[in-house]
Amino acid sequence: MTQAKNNSKLIAIITMCFIFAMISFVTNMGAPFGNIWGFTYPFAKAWGNLMNFAAYLFMGIPAGKMLIKYGYKKTALIALVVGIVGLGFQYLSSIAGAGTKVFTYDGIPVALNLIIYLLGAFICGFCVCMLNTVVNPMLNLLGGGGNKGNQLIQVGGTLNSLTATLTPMLTGILVGTVTANTSMTDVAPLLFIGMAVFAISFVIISRVSIPEPTLGKEQPKYERSPLAFRHTVLGVIAIFFYVGIEIGIPMHLQFYVTDLGFEGSAAVGGVIAGIYWILMMVGRATSSVISGKVSTKLQLTVVSSLAICLLLIAIFMPDSSTVSYDGHDIPIKAFFIAACGICTSIMWGGIFNLSVEGLGKYTEAASGIFMTMVVGGGIMPLIQQSIASSAGNIASYWLVIAMLAYILFYAVIGCKNVNKDIKVD
Repeated sequence: MTQAKNNSKLIAIITMCFIFAMISFVTNMGAPFGNIWGFTYPFAKAWGNLMNFAAYLFMGIPAGKMLIKYGYKKTALIALVVGIVGLGFQYLSSIAGAGTKVFTYDGIPVALNLIIYLLGAFICGFCVCMLNTVVNPMLNLLGGGGNKGNQLIQVGGTLNSLTATLTPMLTGILVGTVTANTSMTDVAPLLFIGMAVFAISFVIISRVSIPEPTLGKEQPKYERSPLAFRHTVLGVIAIFFYVGIEIGIPMHLQFYVTDLGFEGSAAVGGVIAGIYWILMMVGRATSSVISGKVSTKLQLTVVSSLAICLLLIAIFMPDSSTVSYDGHDIPIKAFFIAACGICTSIMWGGIFNLSVEGLGKYTEAASGIFMTMVVGGGIMPLIQQSIASSAGNIASYWLVIAMLAYILFYAVIGCKNVNKDIKVD
């Protein structure tokens, strides 16, 4: 009986890690696709990313309620169907609406195909929000919470980073150099891959057994809100900033390299952005090994401090300091920025783990709140883009440094649970 239980737990862990991998594959389409739309609509470079993350604002809390009412498995299956629809709309933007003008923004006529794409990005946001709501508390639960729970989240995060690496690289290969003739048609194979993987995922998940800690049980009475816990409130803010950091760093790195303007700059930008995601994978794999022995708090303190140092070096390093890559002179600062991937790698799992520690029955509700705050991945890069438009892509990283400083504060001081008097069982 024990062996069967262990096998069921292992299958559940593998399934959750597989879902974790799919989240980033879809999410990371925002930046490279933004380069394509940005050629015709310079103001819309970050709009697709914004729509993707704006969906979290609307779906975060409902996703948490779905988890309680329908369970982990059914919520994941619904999310996958929504994801296929969202990617389908993005593909539709490549074949329809280009000749239909809808309105004028900043003096530029906006065609229907951009609206269709943004709608697809928004629908995909609903998908990844639900998947995120499923994956994080389940991995934390399967690991038993604490450092072991964080360890499993980092294992899933490693696969998440692997697929995150593929998206900008594959887009760069398909596009090469962004020109007036570049369109969503060029990246259609990537959309088809996404839809196929979601369909396969649906079949796999529908056939495996996943623990359902809330189904078939009397729903607990919630005397308080998860926001009654100070460390959870501060963690919610940290998650908001973190997702802005995770998305903003590689997005503006890719914009920075692409804007250098040499032949194939988009492809090179995709590769360098891919280095960021590869380092995230390395960092998460390392954390998954050491998290049983090294505290989450210490890990988060070290990586947030290191990220601040790396970005300060990049900001003050002159553009004239270059290294030859693929026959082109690339500023070395681009690689210092990419190196931040090793730092951001463990932040999501670390913040989530520290924020839900000691919440007990409030964990699922808290997960929905956290998903709502993932909207930071759309809002903060948009603010960063506004700074970049006036001061340059590199200067925009001062905003990232400020957000990292807050995460450092959370790791050192804010993560302490000072509300242990609240009943959680």
